[in-house]
Amino acid sequence: MSYMPPFIVSSKAIHLVAEISAQMERLSMDMENAEKIRLRQVNRMKTIHGSLAIEGNSLTEEQVTALIDGKHIVAPVKEIQEVRNAIRAYDALLNLNPYSLDDLLYTHSIMALGLVDNAGHFRKGGVGVFGKQGVVHIAPPADNVPYLMADLFEWLKSSDDHILIKSSVFHYEFEFIHPFDDGNGRMGRFWQTRLLADWHAAFAYLPVENMIWQNQANYYQAISQSTKENNSGIFIDFMLEMILNSVQRHTGTVNDTVNDTVNAILTLIREKADISYDELAQKLNLSRRTVSRKIAQLKKNGQIRRVGADKNGYWEVIE
Repeated sequence: MSYMPPFIVSSKAIHLVAEISAQMERLSMDMENAEKIRLRQVNRMKTIHGSLAIEGNSLTEEQVTALIDGKHIVAPVKEIQEVRNAIRAYDALLNLNPYSLDDLLYTHSIMALGLVDNAGHFRKGGVGVFGKQGVVHIAPPADNVPYLMADLFEWLKSSDDHILIKSSVFHYEFEFIHPFDDGNGRMGRFWQTRLLADWHAAFAYLPVENMIWQNQANYYQAISQSTKENNSGIFIDFMLEMILNSVQRHTGTVNDTVNDTVNAILTLIREKADISYDELAQKLNLSRRTVSRKIAQLKKNGQIRRVGADKNGYWEVIE
């Protein structure tokens, strides 16, 4: 192995890898088959919506859901095309070889169809990443891109680092190289998801991209700081936190300092007193079983009560 990306695995990263691994075991046993299917549908929508929203796509979750269901919506043509392309790409996710550069190029041809002239091909010119303060990053010269990507994939195949680590390193290095004229952000996130799904199939449906969208400023800051230090360790720590938080949302073990599920349920009940278990599960991106457990906890603690029948009644928050 000749090429070695510069990164340092922190003690924090080691702890996060262990915690994610433990949570994945819990996730494997936590959901019934029927519920898995429903959650997969919801999570696929959240994944596509989150990843494209980071890139400025303004379609709502409801509009993305409509497009997934094959319905027509009124929205900018380019943004509809972005969503339709992403739907096709994520539908093909498990059929792709995560260690194949050719498959990555093929995926870009799907993701960028109708959006750029050279979808599925590396860029031929220079490119920079721009932020509010101007140029944030000047990518390597276009002539170097094929060699840099080949080296990156060779390292990916040869590295014996844990997949949680090397998928994060790949994600960062991919964004640094910026191999395409457009779609680099969504492709980097997509390919990390594909790598993780090779380790555990549940990652094909966990909306890690949605978690990144909710922490977008920190995402770009982690990339920027890693570039300044010539070490993707900061980005590794950030991505592992996003992955852990995403997994925890589905196992119902999210730390209250990260995402207070109980308070979120109370807020939703205040907004809509007749909200159903299924609606709560969908809005919170949790399993119905987890929501039922939290509701039972709230009732036992005297924080809410049910008024009327299960079907036609409503919730009342006891202040």
